[in-house]
Amino acid sequence: MSEPTKIRLDRTRCDGFGICAKHAPGYFSLDDWGYASLIGDGTVAEADRGAVLRALLDCPVHAIIELGGHPPLPEKPHPTTEESPEPHPAHNEAISGFVR
Repeated sequence: MSEPTKIRLDRTRCDGFGICAKHAPGYFSLDDWGYASLIGDGTVAEADRGAVLRALLDCPVHAIIELGGHPPLPEKPHPTTEESPEPHPAHNEAISGFVR
C-alpha cells in the first residue's frame, strides 16, 4: 500500500481564483475575499485524490503543492559524440561563409 497523498497550500501565491474549492470543496475553503485556505492537515483520502490533483493541476498560480511520494525520474543516457556528430564545415553556412 502506498503512502497517502499530502498537499500544502502556499497562501502567498493564491490569487483567489477559487478553482481549488470548486474541484475539492472538502479540502479548500474560500475566505471573504476569495482566497483559499486548506481544510485539515493536507492528508488526502485515496477516494478524493483525483479531485484534489485536478485542483492542483488547474490552479493558475501553482499555489497547491503535492508533498513527497514521487518516485525518482528515470535517468536518460547522455548522447555520445558518435550519436550526434559535429556538422562538417563545408555544409555549415556560418562556417563556409555562405549567407542567404
